Amino acid sequence: MTRKSAVPPTPSPGRARAALAAVVSTTLLLTSACAVANSGGGGDAGSADGDTLRIVLGQEPPTLEPCESSLTSTGVVVRSNITEPLVERDPTTGELLPLLATGWEQSQEDPTTWTFDIRDGVTFQNGEPFTAEDAAFTIDRAVNSDLACNVDGYVFGDMELEATATSDTRLTVTTGEADPILPLRLSFVEIVPRTTSTEAKVREPVGTGPYAVAAWQTGVSITLRRNEEYWGEAPAYATARYVWRSESSVRAAMIERGEADIATAIDPEDATEGNSVPYPNNETTALRLDGTEAPLDDIRVRRAISLAIDRDGIVDTLFDGEADPAAQLVPSGVVGFNDELSPTPYDPEAARALVEEAAADGVPVDRRITLIARNSQFPRVAETAEALQYELAEIGLNVRIRMTDTAAHLQYQLRPFPEDAGPIALLIMHGNQAGDAAFTASQYLLSEGPQSTFGTPDLDRRIAEADARSGPDRQDAFADVLSYQDETVAQYAYLAHMRGLLGLAPTVEYEPDPATGDEMRLAEVRPAGDARAGDEG
Repeated sequence: MTRKSAVPPTPSPGRARAALAAVVSTTLLLTSACAVANSGGGGDAGSADGDTLRIVLGQEPPTLEPCESSLTSTGVVVRSNITEPLVERDPTTGELLPLLATGWEQSQEDPTTWTFDIRDGVTFQNGEPFTAEDAAFTIDRAVNSDLACNVDGYVFGDMELEATATSDTRLTVTTGEADPILPLRLSFVEIVPRTTSTEAKVREPVGTGPYAVAAWQTGVSITLRRNEEYWGEAPAYATARYVWRSESSVRAAMIERGEADIATAIDPEDATEGNSVPYPNNETTALRLDGTEAPLDDIRVRRAISLAIDRDGIVDTLFDGEADPAAQLVPSGVVGFNDELSPTPYDPEAARALVEEAAADGVPVDRRITLIARNSQFPRVAETAEALQYELAEIGLNVRIRMTDTAAHLQYQLRPFPEDAGPIALLIMHGNQAGDAAFTASQYLLSEGPQSTFGTPDLDRRIAEADARSGPDRQDAFADVLSYQDETVAQYAYLAHMRGLLGLAPTVEYEPDPATGDEMRLAEVRPAGDARAGDEG
């Protein structure tokens, strides 16, 4: 028995686009009516004396522990400000650049071993000299300890790793198997002194960066002071002060009223040419479809969902054009990005036909699918969920929305997933900070990946083979992995490669890049008109 009688007529693309706008217009009117009367902070964002850089974040960092700096809310304060890695990645070109290591080389005789030359003459903010022994200690602490560091699971997984200082300026790192991208992985390890605790994560870290922690008033602010003994170029500001306000409108208003110099994550409706600048932020939004539960276990239904999404309409109507329709989980600039893939065309008629075909074969297409999204996941996330619900209903699927907080969303995002939850379409936003598709594939595409609901043995094999390659072969192999995923697994219905909006006062000069949302380098911020601002690059 088919369920065709329960399916409403298919709208034309033009009518669907108009309906999409109608679905979200009421909600947008309600949310935009909440004007900012008071930032709640007055002048507490910091002094406007010209020597303090004032930053307002969307939330207070949960920790400043360096081994957790791959978390966006921690990394935006810690990475390359308080602490530094051996190697840094240029977020625009992907090139690996020397930092605390001046060079590195993979052994030709034993490709499991890498040697790093450690920069001489660097001191930590507590006055202790930085040596290869500190680098070896930090790597061991982040990867091999019981601290359960985020960088361990995200970057290194189950990798065997041994770091040894052979002299003050020489470090060797040995892996269980040859790893062609070890220097890239180590760019996520922020170096700390060997006196740092290995029993507990630290609250106020010590590093080699241009700023040191001066004070952290829980719930109020974090203040950094310039490291006068910094080995590199001195930053322009003597002090940097972070506060946090959860509402985008408040953060934008603080820029406009001169209470902040930089504000993260401005929503499109709060942005003006005078208070913010757009930038590509490495984030990709998508629906992750649980292929273990009917009706999502049928690839026809998963493909129908992708065909039903009007990406151009969502980008234009909800994201104010500050995004690009996506055809894969990684954006351009990431090793493995497949420039031959195109976004699935909006074709509700073809989508409906696939759903009807599945229904005719007994697939329970009327079974309720729960679309889970996280509050404040990205601007207008609730309206995006409503648009998706409407579009999927138009092709005959039964979808309800569940908006969650971060903790509840993580239960569905990471294994082990909740039992007996039924079919789930999870709205995700994935940022590939590392610039290599291996980090996406290991998390989101492997059959048992921490953020994957299913896969295939053949896809797993292809991922493993791609991860063993280097250079152009690696690019081609991961491009094939991303194409094969779409053709044979179709776990994801992609939405858009996002662009962020950074609040920026006219008193400062700063050029945001794709890493800004995860790592805002304060040393690159200059007062407007500072001659040094044009000297770099």
